[in-house]
Amino acid sequence: MDAAAPLDIDPLLDDPKTRIVVCCGSGGVGKTTTAAALGLRAAERGRKVVVLTIDPARRLAQSMGIDSLDNTPRRVKGVEGDGELHAMMLDMKRTFDEIVEAHADPERARAILSNPFYQSLSAGFAGTQEYMAMEKLGQLRARDEWDLIVVDTPPSRSALDFLDAPKRLGSFLDGKFIRLLMAPAKMGGRAGMKFLNVGMSMMTGTLGKLLGGQLLRDVQTFVAAMDTMFGGFRTRADATYRLLQAPGTAFLVVAAPERDALREAAYFVERLAADTMPLAGLVLNRVHGSGAARLSAERALAAAEHLDEDRGGEDRGEGRGENLVDGRIVDQGSGKAEDRGTGGSSPEAPSPTGSEDSASQDSAPEHGVSVDRLTAGLLRLHAERMQVLAREQRTRDRFTALHPEVPVAEVAALPGDVHDLAGLRAIGERLAAQEETAGAL
Repeated sequence: MDAAAPLDIDPLLDDPKTRIVVCCGSGGVGKTTTAAALGLRAAERGRKVVVLTIDPARRLAQSMGIDSLDNTPRRVKGVEGDGELHAMMLDMKRTFDEIVEAHADPERARAILSNPFYQSLSAGFAGTQEYMAMEKLGQLRARDEWDLIVVDTPPSRSALDFLDAPKRLGSFLDGKFIRLLMAPAKMGGRAGMKFLNVGMSMMTGTLGKLLGGQLLRDVQTFVAAMDTMFGGFRTRADATYRLLQAPGTAFLVVAAPERDALREAAYFVERLAADTMPLAGLVLNRVHGSGAARLSAERALAAAEHLDEDRGGEDRGEGRGENLVDGRIVDQGSGKAEDRGTGGSSPEAPSPTGSEDSASQDSAPEHGVSVDRLTAGLLRLHAERMQVLAREQRTRDRFTALHPEVPVAEVAALPGDVHDLAGLRAIGERLAAQEETAGAL
Protein backbone atom coordinates (compact mmCIF):
# COMPACT_ATOMS: atom_id res chain seq x y z
CA MET A 1 0.00 0.00 0.00
CA ASP A 2 3.01 2.32 -0.16
CA ALA A 3 1.82 3.82 -3.47
CA ALA A 4 -1.64 4.69 -2.14
CA ALA A 5 -2.13 7.98 -0.31
CA PRO A 6 -4.00 7.74 3.01
CA LEU A 7 -7.61 8.88 2.96
CA ASP A 8 -8.13 11.80 5.37
CA ILE A 9 -11.66 11.31 6.67
CA ASP A 10 -11.92 14.15 9.19
CA PRO A 11 -11.10 17.00 6.75
CA LEU A 12 -13.73 15.58 4.39
CA LEU A 13 -16.39 15.43 7.11
CA ASP A 14 -15.45 18.82 8.60
CA ASP A 15 -15.57 20.71 5.29
CA PRO A 16 -18.87 22.68 5.23
CA LYS A 17 -18.81 22.43 1.44
CA THR A 18 -19.24 18.65 1.70
CA ARG A 19 -23.01 18.19 1.72
CA ILE A 20 -23.44 14.60 0.49
CA VAL A 21 -21.31 11.51 1.11
CA VAL A 22 -22.30 8.41 -0.86
CA CYS A 23 -21.04 5.03 0.35
CA CYS A 24 -21.13 2.62 -2.57
CA GLY A 25 -19.78 -0.80 -3.42
CA SER A 26 -20.88 -4.38 -3.90
CA GLY A 27 -23.06 -6.18 -1.38
CA GLY A 28 -21.75 -7.50 1.92
CA VAL A 29 -18.70 -5.25 2.26
CA GLY A 30 -19.90 -3.11 5.18
CA LYS A 31 -21.47 -0.10 3.46
CA THR A 32 -24.19 0.30 6.09
CA THR A 33 -21.75 0.20 9.00
CA THR A 34 -19.39 2.60 7.22
CA ALA A 35 -22.19 5.05 6.47
CA ALA A 36 -23.44 4.96 10.06
CA ALA A 37 -19.92 5.39 11.48
CA LEU A 38 -19.23 8.35 9.21
CA GLY A 39 -22.54 9.96 10.14
CA LEU A 40 -21.87 9.54 13.87
CA ARG A 41 -18.33 10.91 13.60
CA ALA A 42 -19.49 13.94 11.59
CA ALA A 43 -22.26 14.64 14.12
CA GLU A 44 -19.88 14.39 17.06
CA ARG A 45 -17.60 16.86 15.29
CA GLY A 46 -20.41 19.40 15.18
CA ARG A 47 -22.41 18.80 12.01
CA LYS A 48 -26.13 18.17 11.63
CA VAL A 49 -26.28 14.84 9.81
CA VAL A 50 -28.89 12.51 8.38
CA VAL A 51 -28.00 8.96 7.36
CA LEU A 52 -30.17 7.40 4.65
CA THR A 53 -29.90 3.62 4.54
CA ILE A 54 -31.44 1.17 2.12
CA ASP A 55 -30.31 -1.86 4.14
CA PRO A 56 -33.25 -4.27 4.71
CA ALA A 57 -31.50 -5.97 7.65
CA ARG A 58 -32.26 -2.96 9.92
CA ARG A 59 -28.81 -3.17 11.52
CA LEU A 60 -28.50 0.61 11.40
CA ALA A 61 -31.51 1.11 13.66
CA GLN A 62 -30.22 -1.44 16.14
CA SER A 63 -26.73 0.06 16.28
CA MET A 64 -28.17 3.52 16.88
CA GLY A 65 -30.53 2.47 19.65
CA ILE A 66 -33.71 3.10 17.62
CA ASP A 67 -36.53 0.56 17.68
CA SER A 68 -37.17 0.94 13.96
CA LEU A 69 -36.45 3.24 11.05
CA ASP A 70 -38.89 4.38 8.40
CA ASN A 71 -39.22 7.01 5.70
CA THR A 72 -39.03 9.85 8.26
CA PRO A 73 -35.66 10.92 9.73
CA ARG A 74 -35.44 10.12 13.45
CA ARG A 75 -33.04 11.72 15.90
CA VAL A 76 -30.42 9.45 17.44
CA LYS A 77 -29.79 9.81 21.16
CA GLY A 78 -26.42 9.41 22.82
CA VAL A 79 -24.42 11.52 20.36
CA GLU A 80 -21.49 13.24 22.05
CA GLY A 81 -20.64 16.79 21.00
CA ASP A 82 -22.57 19.72 19.56
CA GLY A 83 -23.91 18.12 16.41
CA GLU A 84 -27.05 16.09 15.64
CA LEU A 85 -27.52 12.71 14.05
CA HIS A 86 -30.71 11.60 12.35
CA ALA A 87 -31.32 8.28 10.62
CA MET A 88 -33.91 6.87 8.25
CA MET A 89 -34.44 3.78 6.14
CA LEU A 90 -35.86 4.09 2.65
CA ASP A 91 -39.42 2.86 2.28
CA MET A 92 -39.47 2.30 -1.46
CA LYS A 93 -43.25 2.08 -1.89
CA ARG A 94 -43.97 4.97 0.46
CA THR A 95 -41.53 7.19 -1.45
CA PHE A 96 -43.26 6.33 -4.72
CA ASP A 97 -46.66 7.06 -3.10
CA GLU A 98 -45.37 10.45 -1.93
CA ILE A 99 -44.35 11.33 -5.50
CA VAL A 100 -47.81 10.45 -6.78
CA GLU A 101 -49.55 12.40 -4.01
CA ALA A 102 -47.34 15.43 -4.61
CA HIS A 103 -47.78 15.58 -8.40
CA ALA A 104 -51.38 14.49 -8.97
CA ASP A 105 -54.74 15.81 -7.84
CA PRO A 106 -56.44 13.79 -5.07
CA GLU A 107 -58.84 11.93 -7.36
CA ARG A 108 -56.16 10.89 -9.83
CA ALA A 109 -53.77 10.01 -6.99
CA ARG A 110 -56.37 7.61 -5.54
CA ALA A 111 -56.83 5.98 -8.94
CA ILE A 112 -53.09 5.50 -9.33
CA LEU A 113 -52.46 4.21 -5.82
CA SER A 114 -55.23 1.61 -6.13
CA ASN A 115 -54.13 0.41 -9.57
CA PRO A 116 -52.78 -3.19 -9.43
CA PHE A 117 -49.99 -2.50 -11.93
CA TYR A 118 -48.83 0.53 -9.95
CA GLN A 119 -48.81 -1.53 -6.75
CA SER A 120 -46.55 -4.11 -8.41
CA LEU A 121 -44.33 -1.42 -9.92
CA SER A 122 -43.90 0.47 -6.66
CA ALA A 123 -43.26 -2.66 -4.61
CA GLY A 124 -40.53 -4.37 -6.59
CA PHE A 125 -40.11 -3.43 -10.24
CA ALA A 126 -36.49 -3.73 -11.42
CA GLY A 127 -34.68 -0.48 -10.68
CA THR A 128 -37.43 0.99 -8.49
CA GLN A 129 -35.39 0.79 -5.28
CA GLU A 130 -32.41 2.58 -6.81
CA TYR A 131 -34.66 5.20 -8.41
CA MET A 132 -36.47 5.88 -5.14
CA ALA A 133 -33.15 6.15 -3.30
CA MET A 134 -32.20 8.92 -5.72
CA GLU A 135 -35.63 10.53 -5.29
CA LYS A 136 -35.31 10.52 -1.51
CA LEU A 137 -31.79 11.95 -1.71
CA GLY A 138 -33.11 14.77 -3.89
CA GLN A 139 -35.93 15.44 -1.42
CA LEU A 140 -33.57 15.57 1.56
CA ARG A 141 -31.17 17.91 -0.22
CA ALA A 142 -34.00 20.20 -1.33
CA ARG A 143 -35.18 20.61 2.29
CA ASP A 144 -31.76 22.05 3.21
CA GLU A 145 -32.34 20.95 6.81
CA TRP A 146 -29.08 19.06 7.30
CA ASP A 147 -25.44 20.04 6.92
CA LEU A 148 -24.52 16.59 5.66
CA ILE A 149 -26.40 13.68 4.07
CA VAL A 150 -24.73 10.26 4.22
CA VAL A 151 -26.20 7.71 1.78
CA ASP A 152 -25.90 3.95 2.10
CA THR A 153 -26.57 2.69 -1.41
CA PRO A 154 -28.84 -0.31 -2.15
CA PRO A 155 -27.42 -3.83 -1.73
CA SER A 156 -27.35 -4.51 -5.47
CA ARG A 157 -25.72 -7.43 -7.25
CA SER A 158 -23.50 -4.91 -8.98
CA ALA A 159 -22.30 -1.64 -7.51
CA LEU A 160 -23.03 0.03 -10.84
CA ASP A 161 -26.78 -0.60 -10.48
CA PHE A 162 -27.05 2.43 -8.20
CA LEU A 163 -26.03 4.72 -11.07
CA ASP A 164 -27.67 2.86 -13.95
CA ALA A 165 -31.06 1.76 -12.58
CA PRO A 166 -32.61 5.24 -12.08
CA LYS A 167 -31.96 6.17 -15.69
CA ARG A 168 -33.28 2.83 -16.89
CA LEU A 169 -36.51 3.20 -14.93
CA GLY A 170 -36.83 6.86 -15.93
CA SER A 171 -36.36 5.91 -19.58
CA PHE A 172 -38.98 3.18 -19.25
CA LEU A 173 -41.54 5.50 -17.67
CA ASP A 174 -40.87 8.14 -20.29
CA GLY A 175 -40.20 5.78 -23.20
CA LYS A 176 -41.83 4.90 -26.50
CA PHE A 177 -43.75 1.92 -25.12
CA ILE A 178 -45.45 4.02 -22.45
CA ARG A 179 -46.21 6.78 -24.96
CA LEU A 180 -47.73 4.22 -27.30
CA LEU A 181 -49.99 2.97 -24.53
CA MET A 182 -50.91 6.57 -23.73
CA ALA A 183 -51.88 7.41 -27.30
CA PRO A 184 -55.44 5.98 -27.30
CA ALA A 185 -56.33 7.80 -24.11
CA LYS A 186 -54.93 11.06 -25.49
CA MET A 187 -56.85 10.81 -28.75
CA GLY A 188 -60.14 10.12 -27.02
CA GLY A 189 -63.57 9.42 -28.47
CA ARG A 190 -64.15 7.31 -31.55
CA ALA A 191 -60.79 8.20 -33.00
CA GLY A 192 -59.09 6.81 -29.93
CA MET A 193 -61.17 3.62 -30.04
CA LYS A 194 -60.46 3.24 -33.75
CA PHE A 195 -56.75 3.66 -33.13
CA LEU A 196 -56.90 1.14 -30.31
CA ASN A 197 -58.88 -1.39 -32.31
CA VAL A 198 -56.91 -1.10 -35.55
CA GLY A 199 -53.47 0.33 -34.84
CA MET A 200 -52.86 -1.58 -31.61
CA SER A 201 -54.83 -4.76 -32.15
CA MET A 202 -51.80 -6.87 -32.99
CA MET A 203 -49.70 -5.47 -30.15
CA THR A 204 -52.41 -5.73 -27.50
CA GLY A 205 -53.31 -9.21 -28.69
CA THR A 206 -49.70 -10.34 -28.33
CA LEU A 207 -49.25 -8.61 -24.97
CA GLY A 208 -52.57 -10.00 -23.80
CA LYS A 209 -51.33 -13.52 -24.47
CA LEU A 210 -48.00 -12.86 -22.75
CA LEU A 211 -49.20 -10.83 -19.79
CA GLY A 212 -52.89 -11.62 -19.59
CA GLY A 213 -55.74 -9.37 -20.63
CA GLN A 214 -56.42 -8.04 -17.12
CA LEU A 215 -52.79 -7.01 -16.58
CA LEU A 216 -52.72 -5.21 -19.91
CA ARG A 217 -55.88 -3.30 -18.98
CA ASP A 218 -54.30 -2.42 -15.61
CA VAL A 219 -51.22 -1.09 -17.40
CA GLN A 220 -53.31 1.01 -19.77
CA THR A 221 -55.37 2.41 -16.88
CA PHE A 222 -52.17 3.16 -14.96
CA VAL A 223 -50.66 4.94 -17.97
CA ALA A 224 -53.78 7.02 -18.51
CA ALA A 225 -53.81 8.13 -14.87
CA MET A 226 -50.06 8.87 -14.85
CA ASP A 227 -50.16 10.86 -18.09
CA THR A 228 -49.18 14.19 -16.52
CA MET A 229 -46.42 12.70 -14.36
CA PHE A 230 -44.21 10.68 -16.70
CA GLY A 231 -41.98 13.51 -17.82
CA GLY A 232 -41.25 14.37 -14.20
CA PHE A 233 -39.65 10.99 -13.45
CA ARG A 234 -36.93 11.43 -16.04
CA THR A 235 -36.47 15.10 -15.11
CA ARG A 236 -36.01 14.36 -11.42
CA ALA A 237 -33.68 11.44 -12.12
CA ASP A 238 -31.53 13.70 -14.27
CA ALA A 239 -31.56 16.45 -11.62
CA THR A 240 -30.40 14.06 -8.90
CA TYR A 241 -27.75 12.68 -11.23
CA ARG A 242 -26.40 16.21 -11.67
CA LEU A 243 -26.49 16.62 -7.88
CA LEU A 244 -24.23 13.59 -7.56
CA GLN A 245 -21.78 15.26 -9.96
CA ALA A 246 -21.73 18.53 -8.00
CA PRO A 247 -18.61 19.60 -6.04
CA GLY A 248 -20.42 19.22 -2.70
CA THR A 249 -20.79 15.45 -3.20
CA ALA A 250 -18.13 12.89 -2.26
CA PHE A 251 -18.20 9.21 -3.19
CA LEU A 252 -16.55 6.63 -0.95
CA VAL A 253 -16.13 3.23 -2.53
CA VAL A 254 -16.36 0.55 0.17
CA ALA A 255 -14.77 -2.86 -0.34
CA ALA A 256 -13.32 -5.85 1.49
CA PRO A 257 -9.73 -7.01 0.80
CA GLU A 258 -11.03 -9.75 -1.46
CA ARG A 259 -10.58 -10.22 -5.18
CA ASP A 260 -14.23 -9.94 -6.27
CA ALA A 261 -14.99 -6.96 -4.01
CA LEU A 262 -11.94 -5.01 -5.16
CA ARG A 263 -12.62 -5.85 -8.79
CA GLU A 264 -16.09 -4.39 -8.34
CA ALA A 265 -14.54 -1.37 -6.60
CA ALA A 266 -12.18 -0.86 -9.55
CA TYR A 267 -15.13 -0.91 -11.97
CA PHE A 268 -16.93 1.66 -9.84
CA VAL A 269 -13.86 3.94 -9.66
CA GLU A 270 -13.59 3.86 -13.44
CA ARG A 271 -17.30 4.55 -13.87
CA LEU A 272 -17.23 7.51 -11.49
CA ALA A 273 -14.31 8.96 -13.43
CA ALA A 274 -16.13 8.44 -16.73
CA ASP A 275 -19.22 10.25 -15.38
CA THR A 276 -17.13 13.02 -13.76
CA MET A 277 -18.41 12.21 -10.29
CA PRO A 278 -16.21 13.25 -7.35
CA LEU A 279 -14.44 10.27 -5.77
CA ALA A 280 -13.01 10.87 -2.29
CA GLY A 281 -11.35 7.47 -1.88
CA LEU A 282 -11.59 3.79 -1.02
CA VAL A 283 -12.58 2.40 2.38
CA LEU A 284 -11.13 -1.07 2.83
CA ASN A 285 -13.06 -2.93 5.51
CA ARG A 286 -12.19 -6.03 7.56
CA VAL A 287 -8.46 -5.91 6.98
CA HIS A 288 -6.60 -8.56 8.98
CA GLY A 289 -3.44 -7.84 10.91
CA SER A 290 -0.93 -9.39 13.30
CA GLY A 291 1.06 -8.14 16.24
CA ALA A 292 3.99 -10.32 15.14
CA ALA A 293 4.05 -9.49 11.44
CA ARG A 294 7.85 -9.74 11.28
CA LEU A 295 7.61 -13.50 11.83
CA SER A 296 6.83 -14.87 8.38
CA ALA A 297 4.58 -17.84 7.69
CA GLU A 298 7.55 -19.85 6.41
CA ARG A 299 9.62 -19.26 9.54
CA ALA A 300 6.66 -20.04 11.81
CA LEU A 301 5.96 -23.35 10.04
CA ALA A 302 9.64 -24.27 10.11
CA ALA A 303 9.80 -23.58 13.85
CA ALA A 304 6.66 -25.65 14.47
CA GLU A 305 8.10 -28.60 12.53
CA HIS A 306 11.37 -28.32 14.45
CA LEU A 307 9.50 -28.51 17.76
CA ASP A 308 7.59 -31.57 16.54
CA GLU A 309 10.81 -33.34 15.61
CA ASP A 310 12.44 -32.54 18.94
CA ARG A 311 9.56 -33.91 20.99
CA GLY A 312 9.84 -37.44 19.63
CA GLY A 313 7.19 -40.11 19.51
CA GLU A 314 6.13 -40.14 23.15
CA ASP A 315 5.76 -36.36 23.30
CA ARG A 316 3.39 -36.47 20.36
CA GLY A 317 0.70 -37.66 22.79
CA GLU A 318 1.06 -41.43 22.47
CA GLY A 319 1.16 -42.03 26.22
CA ARG A 320 -1.32 -39.32 27.14
CA GLY A 321 -4.16 -40.10 24.78
CA GLU A 322 -3.37 -37.00 22.70
CA ASN A 323 -2.85 -36.61 18.97
CA LEU A 324 -1.72 -33.71 16.84
CA VAL A 325 -4.10 -33.50 13.88
CA ASP A 326 -3.44 -30.84 11.23
CA GLY A 327 -1.69 -28.67 13.79
CA ARG A 328 -4.54 -28.95 16.33
CA ILE A 329 -4.22 -30.56 19.77
CA VAL A 330 -6.79 -33.30 20.34
CA ASP A 331 -7.14 -34.78 23.84
CA GLN A 332 -8.41 -38.34 23.58
CA GLY A 333 -7.85 -39.28 27.25
CA SER A 334 -10.40 -39.59 30.02
CA GLY A 335 -9.37 -36.28 31.55
CA LYS A 336 -8.62 -37.82 34.95
CA ALA A 337 -5.53 -36.65 36.80
CA GLU A 338 -4.30 -40.16 37.47
CA ASP A 339 -4.58 -41.08 33.80
CA ARG A 340 -2.62 -38.01 32.75
CA GLY A 341 0.10 -38.77 35.31
CA THR A 342 0.87 -42.24 33.89
CA GLY A 343 2.07 -43.55 30.61
CA GLY A 344 4.55 -41.75 28.39
CA SER A 345 6.06 -38.91 30.39
CA SER A 346 7.19 -35.66 28.85
CA PRO A 347 10.68 -34.24 29.46
CA GLU A 348 9.08 -31.72 31.78
CA ALA A 349 7.71 -34.57 33.99
CA PRO A 350 10.45 -37.25 34.22
CA SER A 351 8.92 -39.12 37.17
CA PRO A 352 5.33 -40.31 37.49
CA THR A 353 5.48 -40.10 41.30
CA GLY A 354 6.85 -37.99 44.10
CA SER A 355 7.60 -34.31 44.43
CA GLU A 356 9.15 -34.05 40.96
CA ASP A 357 5.85 -35.17 39.45
CA SER A 358 3.89 -32.57 41.45
CA ALA A 359 6.27 -29.83 40.50
CA SER A 360 6.23 -30.75 36.84
CA GLN A 361 2.42 -30.89 36.74
CA ASP A 362 2.22 -27.47 38.36
CA SER A 363 4.54 -26.00 35.74
CA ALA A 364 2.98 -27.72 32.73
CA PRO A 365 0.03 -26.17 30.89
CA GLU A 366 -3.51 -27.32 31.67
CA HIS A 367 -4.54 -30.85 30.57
CA GLY A 368 -0.91 -31.94 30.45
CA VAL A 369 -0.22 -30.28 27.07
CA SER A 370 3.48 -29.62 26.79
CA VAL A 371 4.85 -26.15 26.21
CA ASP A 372 6.44 -27.31 22.95
CA ARG A 373 3.15 -28.73 21.70
CA LEU A 374 1.26 -25.57 22.56
CA THR A 375 3.93 -23.41 20.98
CA ALA A 376 3.88 -25.45 17.77
CA GLY A 377 0.09 -25.06 17.53
CA LEU A 378 0.31 -21.30 18.02
CA LEU A 379 3.05 -21.06 15.39
CA ARG A 380 0.81 -22.84 12.88
CA LEU A 381 -2.09 -20.51 13.67
CA HIS A 382 0.22 -17.56 13.16
CA ALA A 383 1.36 -19.01 9.83
CA GLU A 384 -2.25 -19.25 8.67
CA ARG A 385 -2.86 -15.63 9.68
CA MET A 386 0.25 -14.46 7.83
CA GLN A 387 -0.89 -16.30 4.71
CA VAL A 388 -4.21 -14.44 4.91
CA LEU A 389 -2.34 -11.15 5.30
CA ALA A 390 -0.17 -11.92 2.28
CA ARG A 391 -3.20 -12.77 0.14
CA GLU A 392 -4.97 -9.53 1.17
CA GLN A 393 -1.80 -7.54 0.48
CA ARG A 394 -1.50 -8.94 -3.04
CA THR A 395 -5.14 -8.10 -3.71
CA ARG A 396 -4.71 -4.54 -2.43
CA ASP A 397 -1.52 -4.12 -4.43
CA ARG A 398 -3.31 -5.07 -7.65
CA PHE A 399 -5.98 -2.42 -7.01
CA THR A 400 -3.36 0.19 -6.12
CA ALA A 401 -1.36 -0.58 -9.25
CA LEU A 402 -4.46 0.06 -11.36
CA HIS A 403 -5.57 3.17 -9.42
CA PRO A 404 -2.62 4.73 -7.57
CA GLU A 405 -4.47 8.07 -7.49
CA VAL A 406 -7.22 6.74 -5.17
CA PRO A 407 -6.64 7.48 -1.44
CA VAL A 408 -7.24 4.48 0.82
CA ALA A 409 -8.46 4.12 4.41
CA GLU A 410 -8.16 0.70 6.04
CA VAL A 411 -10.39 -0.57 8.85
CA ALA A 412 -9.06 -3.52 10.82
CA ALA A 413 -11.33 -6.54 11.17
CA LEU A 414 -13.23 -6.55 14.45
CA PRO A 415 -13.80 -9.69 16.54
CA GLY A 416 -17.61 -9.26 16.40
CA ASP A 417 -20.45 -7.33 14.80
CA VAL A 418 -21.05 -3.65 15.49
CA HIS A 419 -24.31 -3.33 17.42
CA ASP A 420 -24.21 0.02 19.25
CA LEU A 421 -22.94 3.60 19.12
CA ALA A 422 -19.70 2.63 20.84
CA GLY A 423 -18.94 0.19 18.03
CA LEU A 424 -19.76 2.79 15.37
CA ARG A 425 -17.58 5.30 17.21
CA ALA A 426 -14.68 2.83 17.19
CA ILE A 427 -15.09 2.31 13.44
CA GLY A 428 -15.06 6.08 12.91
CA GLU A 429 -11.88 6.42 14.94
CA ARG A 430 -10.18 3.70 12.90
CA LEU A 431 -11.27 5.37 9.69
CA ALA A 432 -9.85 8.71 10.76
CA ALA A 433 -6.60 7.56 12.43
CA GLN A 434 -4.96 5.73 9.56
CA GLU A 435 -1.39 6.01 10.90
CA GLU A 436 -2.35 4.61 14.30
CA THR A 437 -4.40 1.85 12.67
CA ALA A 438 -1.52 0.90 10.42
CA GLY A 439 0.73 0.70 13.46
CA ALA A 440 -1.74 -1.57 15.22
CA LEU A 441 -1.80 -3.95 12.27
